[in-house]
Amino acid sequence: MSKRGHVIKAVERGSIAEELELEPGDEVLSIDGHELEDIFDYEYYVNSEAILMVVRKKNGEEWELEIENQYEDLGLTFENGLMSEYRTCKNNCIFCFIDQMPPGMRETLYFKDDDSRLSFLQGNYVTLTNMSEHDIERIIEFKLAPINISVHTTNPELRCQMLHNRFAGEALKKIDRLYEAGISMNGQIVLCKGVNDKEELERTIGDLSKYLPYMESVSVVPVGVSKYRNGLYPLSPVTKEDAISVLDIVERWQKTLYKEHGCHFIHASDEFYILAERPMPEEKRYDGYIQLENGVGMLRLLETEVEEALKEEADDDAIEEISIATGMLAAPFIENHAKLVHDKFPGRTIHVYPIVNHFFGEQITVAGLITGQDLIAQLKEKSLGKRLLLPECMFRSGEEVFLDDLTRQDVQNALQVQVDIVKSSGQDFVNTVLGHVKEKKPSYDGYELKEI
Repeated sequence: MSKRGHVIKAVERGSIAEELELEPGDEVLSIDGHELEDIFDYEYYVNSEAILMVVRKKNGEEWELEIENQYEDLGLTFENGLMSEYRTCKNNCIFCFIDQMPPGMRETLYFKDDDSRLSFLQGNYVTLTNMSEHDIERIIEFKLAPINISVHTTNPELRCQMLHNRFAGEALKKIDRLYEAGISMNGQIVLCKGVNDKEELERTIGDLSKYLPYMESVSVVPVGVSKYRNGLYPLSPVTKEDAISVLDIVERWQKTLYKEHGCHFIHASDEFYILAERPMPEEKRYDGYIQLENGVGMLRLLETEVEEALKEEADDDAIEEISIATGMLAAPFIENHAKLVHDKFPGRTIHVYPIVNHFFGEQITVAGLITGQDLIAQLKEKSLGKRLLLPECMFRSGEEVFLDDLTRQDVQNALQVQVDIVKSSGQDFVNTVLGHVKEKKPSYDGYELKEI
């Protein structure tokens, strides 16, 4: 039986691989006698002064290549970025948003991953229930970090119930192994009203704080509840009163842990502050925005970046009318940013339109889950001006496609307006509003798989 190989997709020009006459279609079989399980094996074994690589050429010949690379990248890209099959989730979490998707959408939107390797490659959060002892040993051996963990609760029995997996409580012991090995971690708590809030939240924060400093941060995010929950666990959206309760707990722990450890550790997502009608925390409380991808501090950072970007701009006397569409959650903040731009550039008229999510239900308020059809339906009678600005999070990774498979071009045609895509930073926001840069397609991590 022939060895399993990893097919080369591309060879970087001027690289070591090109000098060795490697080509797309060739297969890497082993490095220093080790068959490669996945991308981590490859990166680990190739990171050496000298290696022996066995390659199967497209014509079937096997080459043994002695490579002196001085720790340089070889310049190879593989057809399968992970160099392995993706691992599907074995849990049936009560809060899983994929279970709340309507039927008939593209197949990739229903894929559930719980692959620890994606935690390192693209920041995904994993439950640890899909990790074997071999996985833990490799993380420790390769010193892979940080690993992002969906904890939700440290109560073993409750965790089994929330993940609907009888091994979910036992999986928490893997955090101990990672802690003892000094592996950096980040945690996440999806807060479900009446399930893991109040006393359970207190317990979870207290338990996880014992893993400091290797558990570097933990975020609390509210459960997303769509209108497609027939037959699922009965969950209610987080209310203002719930948000106040969560913030009281989080902020009390922040004060205690900052005194003891010099970091705030536990962070509530922006949505809690909006629901509670409280101002966003000051910048220093975000500990360097460790949990930014979980919606922790995004609005505070955007505000800071917009203000900084505007300091560098001078009025050019241009006159233009444009519009911005976003989710209900961020709309008041985007309106404030638009006002700052208008104050400095009075020739710019900027309309900000909050989009109600009829597709998933009005309880879903984030921009990333807005569909093309909701945009068209709610903007077709609006004054849009010369351009319509949309955040890149509305689009499928690496493409200009919405969740409902409508495209940027579809929206442009339906609304008869140019659509510009705004990247995430405040500088990008200011540049795009002012029309100072040409629109570029969004760029994404090549390993990205999850779409929502």
